[in-house]
Amino acid sequence: MTTVTLYQLFKKMLAGMGPQGWWPADTKSEIIVGAILVQNTNWNNVKKSLANVETSTGFQPELIARLDMNDLMALIQPSGFHKNKSKAILEVFQWLGVHDFDFNQIKQHHGENLRRELLKLHGIGEETADVLLLYVFDEPVFVADKYDQQLFTALGLAGLTNYRKLKKRIHQFDEFSLTEAQEFHGLIDEFGKLYLRKADYFNESFLAGYTIKL
Repeated sequence: MTTVTLYQLFKKMLAGMGPQGWWPADTKSEIIVGAILVQNTNWNNVKKSLANVETSTGFQPELIARLDMNDLMALIQPSGFHKNKSKAILEVFQWLGVHDFDFNQIKQHHGENLRRELLKLHGIGEETADVLLLYVFDEPVFVADKYDQQLFTALGLAGLTNYRKLKKRIHQFDEFSLTEAQEFHGLIDEFGKLYLRKADYFNESFLAGYTIKL
């Protein structure tokens, strides 16, 4: 077994898979909508909903914030849970509108409390809040989603039964730049699709035989 640090794992994954260029979106408004829609569904369904929202609003945040609830529900119907997700999208964009959709101003206004404020919004859990911090508010944070939990379990960490338990284990993330943090999340997501869907797939990957030290 070869032991690697978190940053060494990132470098090995980057060398083995190449840059992923993730999150798949052109604007921050599209990222926000996609991050909410992807909850409890797959990305193919999200893409259909995103296409509908783009046709209706061009992802202009002012237009999204003013959408009628029923109209938005119809637009995002392919992603499921459309009532709850519509409420979340409208609440987030109306919250952003208080600061004229100026992400830097919002970040400066809330400072260290930004994650806490995001978690107060309807439909925004820990994973979605961290995704928004990472890809919308440009904070280099670690996203401890299901693929991360599966990967780090395969790399020898025990007891990673939920988001918070892995998040608490990540103590040293300061050496990651914003670009590297964003890339790391994309790498783990793509690795998960290839090697974590079934238990024996990991043993066929380029990370087989490695353990991680946090």
